[in-house]
Amino acid sequence: MKAVLMLGKALTVLFWGVVLFNQLLPQAMPFALLIKAAGVLLFGLHVLEMLAFNGSLRERSHRWFDRLQILLTGIFHVMSIPRPLSRS
Repeated sequence: MKAVLMLGKALTVLFWGVVLFNQLLPQAMPFALLIKAAGVLLFGLHVLEMLAFNGSLRERSHRWFDRLQILLTGIFHVMSIPRPLSRS
């Protein structure tokens, strides 16, 4: 499972690299618009994920770094966070 999460994180970071490259050197017209739209949609989804999982980050020592990683890699980072031990 860890390998799948790492692959997902790597591919997501690669996608953000494509979006950044498209901002610096725009591609041919239909592709530039599609890449920008996909980047905006994915960023919006990652913001929603960050807001949805904000409560589970309160107990973490590096909350802001976790939030930044959720903005970058989304659910792949959320799934890699170990679950807290239940208090009985």
